[in-house]
Amino acid sequence: MALPPDTTNEAFLREVDENLRRDRMEQFAKTYGTWLIAAVVLFLVAIGAWLYWQNRQQQKAAEHSEELMAIYNDIGRGHLDLAKKRLQPLESSDSEVVRALALLTEAAMALDSNDRTTALSKYRQIASDNDLPDAYRNLALIRTTGLEFDSIKPEEVISRLEPLTKPGEPWFGSAGEMTAMAYLKQGQKDKAGRLFAAIAADRQVPDTIRNRAVQIAGTLGIDATASVPQPAQPGITE
Repeated sequence: MALPPDTTNEAFLREVDENLRRDRMEQFAKTYGTWLIAAVVLFLVAIGAWLYWQNRQQQKAAEHSEELMAIYNDIGRGHLDLAKKRLQPLESSDSEVVRALALLTEAAMALDSNDRTTALSKYRQIASDNDLPDAYRNLALIRTTGLEFDSIKPEEVISRLEPLTKPGEPWFGSAGEMTAMAYLKQGQKDKAGRLFAAIAADRQVPDTIRNRAVQIAGTLGIDATASVPQPAQPGITE
């Protein structure tokens, strides 16, 4: 039975369309096929190289972490010269944490040997390294400022520690205490007293710093005794 004219035309047009698409695909493959294959190969090579690099980085970080533990054992045994030699290569570790810990350890060892210059150099290196986590950089900034407190101007102390001198910040106690003392050097007793009171009221600040803040605030005419940490009562929890 013959197909109706409309059906015949639709079938013919569909066949022409499919032939055109096939011709276009063949022409595209002839023109760009080599380039597409090359691009895919390059992509796969890049992915493989990245995975290898990532695995190698993790392996190196693990090796460096083990080396750090061995160095700490050397320090514990009193083998300080050996520990210093083993720490130096870790200063350039690809692991930010390993690098920061190596520098912090060297700074601590320098301070223990009364080598203030070397300690400051290491702390400054950490504080200025934008690739390191903020926790280590802020710790180094606190240590640097503490060592330099008597030799730099009060306004520099205040400006340097301003980002950390906020209630709730991890280093609020130490940064706030130095900032308040800098205010006192400037004769700004009111600012210092209010900052000491804020330190006393922040429960995240260590009790030793809070107790000290209460006492100093009191000498400045601000009663912060309500913030004094109270010993826990048996059977009572907050």
